[in-house]
Amino acid sequence: MTPRDPNTLANYGDWAVRHTTVDFKVNFEKRRLEGSVLLELESLTDRGSREIVLDTNRLAISSVRLDSSDSEWAVRDRVEPFGAPLHVSVPDGASRGDIVKLNITLETTEHCVGLQWMTPAQTGNKKHPYVYSQCQAILARSIFPCQDTPDVKSTFTFNIASPLPVVASGVPVHTDIKGGSDAGDKLFRFEQKVPIPSYLFALASGDLATAPIGRRSVVVTGPEALEEAKWELEEDMDKFLEVAEKLVFDYQWGQYNVLVLPPSFAYGGMENPIYTFATPTILSGDRQNVDVIAHELSHSWSGNLVGCASWEHFWLNEGWTTYLERRINAVIHGEPQFDFSAIIGWKSLEDSVSLFGADHEFTKLIISHKGVDPEDAFSSVPYEKGFHFLYYLDRLVGREHFDKFIPHYFRTWARKSLDSFEFKQTFLDFFEKYGNAEVNEKIAQIPWDEKFYKPGLPPKPNFNTAYVDSCLELAEKWKNEDYQPNPSDVESFSANQTIVFLQAVQDFSSPLSVERAHLLGTTYSISASKNVDLKTAYYVISLRSGDRQEFPGIVELLSSIGRMKFVRPLYRGLYKADRNLALETFQKNKDFYPSTTKGQLEKDLGLK
Repeated sequence: MTPRDPNTLANYGDWAVRHTTVDFKVNFEKRRLEGSVLLELESLTDRGSREIVLDTNRLAISSVRLDSSDSEWAVRDRVEPFGAPLHVSVPDGASRGDIVKLNITLETTEHCVGLQWMTPAQTGNKKHPYVYSQCQAILARSIFPCQDTPDVKSTFTFNIASPLPVVASGVPVHTDIKGGSDAGDKLFRFEQKVPIPSYLFALASGDLATAPIGRRSVVVTGPEALEEAKWELEEDMDKFLEVAEKLVFDYQWGQYNVLVLPPSFAYGGMENPIYTFATPTILSGDRQNVDVIAHELSHSWSGNLVGCASWEHFWLNEGWTTYLERRINAVIHGEPQFDFSAIIGWKSLEDSVSLFGADHEFTKLIISHKGVDPEDAFSSVPYEKGFHFLYYLDRLVGREHFDKFIPHYFRTWARKSLDSFEFKQTFLDFFEKYGNAEVNEKIAQIPWDEKFYKPGLPPKPNFNTAYVDSCLELAEKWKNEDYQPNPSDVESFSANQTIVFLQAVQDFSSPLSVERAHLLGTTYSISASKNVDLKTAYYVISLRSGDRQEFPGIVELLSSIGRMKFVRPLYRGLYKADRNLALETFQKNKDFYPSTTKGQLEKDLGLK
């Protein structure tokens, strides 16, 4: 195969990893993973490839054995931002279909960007250390040598020794209390029999407790947060699964579990198979933020089972997942919920396009990643612009017909990776055989190149505003300086409706006065809420107005969470309002944030 991923240094056109076994000890004292990885690679060439090239990033490699024999190997010069390639000699070559076994002894280093090590003080109950991985997009190579591309999928075996409980992106099959390499260690084993790309490698170890939240699901988190997490998730978990299976087809992974991480986690959720890694900001006490789980569950089909071939086609993961998430929530919460969520997402898309610039490469559906760290392109664009392309196709052919395409698409590409052009061909082939002349006449008019490559915002649909009108009406009242608010204004609102109201206020051509901004927060008791989405939306208004009374609360929030959705807009706003306070807050908390969050904040604050 011809490599089509510009973000890897591996020669995966010559070799493909078929199975990966990791044997790691979690060393909390040294903040290292120590052990080995065994890669079973299949030759893809007829000419007999004599070299294997793998991705690495600041690993300490001590030995490499090929089929049980010492092998000639070298880590070559770094190629920023992709790390340093590991070259391994295959003296006798290998013909197409041959399997070789590569056993690499290694440990991670203090420069490992794929692991977040936490002191006891950084955890919920402050009793034990904690470590978790975050490998998307190209961070797996900082944990073990691999073909760090979504274009290659491998089955996995995890053997993890740790003094504390472990979860990993596989089905738990064994725990040996005496099996650890040191006294007090336990050996935790997991099997992942569905092939996954390297970025879905995941593990976490810490003071973890477990509770059931559904017929096929448990929640795992710190003991101090277990009951809260159970309450937040148990009402919807089985519903999410049932609706998703009707929309696509049966869930393929056996278990669907949720690990609620400590608060520094960079994302709302990470779709690691079997165990979604989730932000604790979903624990808002009102079940208003569990839609994050509907999104991550949808990744079980979109992204995990069927995934993009490179990060240039990331919309195939996130656009599909956002579409499925909204279809699921429309069944559970009512059809207007689909458009309501899309309206919130449209605001997020507008913000991203405004931040990049309407003509920026990163506002296209298909983007160029040559020489680019995929993290630099991360935004809501692949989520929301990808969603709008699929929603456009849905409306074009009709929901009845599009719903027949959905399972066909996922069955066709199950356990494989594809690019946008293969998606296009799959869509065209399906509807050509579908045999509906009226539908095919419409499909013939699709401007594919425009949809794939035109930067900026797509055409805005006519949304159903049933859940939004009252929110926007309240915002209009706030344009009048004489309007006297009352807590009853928002009593009938869901938290997400209040967020729509706050987003509308954010978009006022002129910011509220300091006094009016503060009145908004106190009247509606927003800064006292446990819902971080709500607080962030309000704090953006406060920062734009220059309400210094809210600065302590903003700094406190920035010191307690690492989710980029919240901390990036708050830091940008704080930087404009009080540059010194923004920089001081970042310096105090930079070691609390994971590498992904820290790197993006350094750019936002002009430090990188």
